[in-house]
Amino acid sequence: MIAYQILALAGVIIVVPIIAYLALASKLKESALIAAALSAGFAAYTAVTIWAEGIMPVIVNHTTNLWGVQVWYDLLMSVGIALLFVVPRARKMGMNVPLWVLFVGSTASIGLMAMVARLFWLEQASTTDQTGSTEFS
Repeated sequence: MIAYQILALAGVIIVVPIIAYLALASKLKESALIAAALSAGFAAYTAVTIWAEGIMPVIVNHTTNLWGVQVWYDLLMSVGIALLFVVPRARKMGMNVPLWVLFVGSTASIGLMAMVARLFWLEQASTTDQTGSTEFS
């Protein structure tokens, strides 16, 4: 196996159990800290990738063949669907939605996870203010 295949396999090994947990868990807790850590970690990985390989491979990757374009469309649709769920909650919490959407549009998952982290933090703070406790309801 080459390093890129190992990295791809590592992603599957890490994400599949998380997806299974999300599908089977009876009660989930939203975590601003986990969302922020995922955003920061992926931003760091992306920075290393840009430093090592530059930005042009992103364009080449998504425009060379049908699979590249398919992956690009998949990314666009995934981010769009996520924003469909996140934006109404973000507006309710008073977030600057146009600015956040620009950030998500320019960084995809990095910005999306940062936006979700901020949303979760605001919702938790709002719940704490209303109930006087730190528990989620």
